[in-house]
Amino acid sequence: MAEINYFTREGLQKLIDELNHLKSIERAEISQAISEAREKGDLSENSEYEAAKEAQGMLEMRIEKLEDVIANARILEQNGLDNSKVYILSIVKIKNHTTDRELCYKLVSESESDHKAGKISVKSPIGAALMGKSVGDIVEVEVPAGKITLEILEISRS
Repeated sequence: MAEINYFTREGLQKLIDELNHLKSIERAEISQAISEAREKGDLSENSEYEAAKEAQGMLEMRIEKLEDVIANARILEQNGLDNSKVYILSIVKIKNHTTDRELCYKLVSESESDHKAGKISVKSPIGAALMGKSVGDIVEVEVPAGKITLEILEISRS
């Protein structure tokens, strides 16, 4: 059974746009590259042809993956979501007791995560540890740099 993927409208539209680009533009470009390489003669020793065929295989795998993700996508609306606990699309202000710094993250799906923009995946170590927790809860998270202690200061959705 395929995994359900949750997205914002913008996140899902971004994936749909990427899929359309891959199908309409990149497929044609790779097809052209294969055709040009084929015209150069002996295919058994044609590295350009092999590279183009490999690129085509990678492209088709990406298209198939995107189609699967989109087919199993569900859009999350922020209206009416409970702010008493951390869920996907929550904006969480936390205090890192290890570094004594305050941070703010928006929890999103894996494909929408962007650490520089403050968006972390609900499947990341920090995101997973925060899920279902409330303001005032303290969680310990194992990250690549070691164990950190986080306190949830605020939960919002905007």
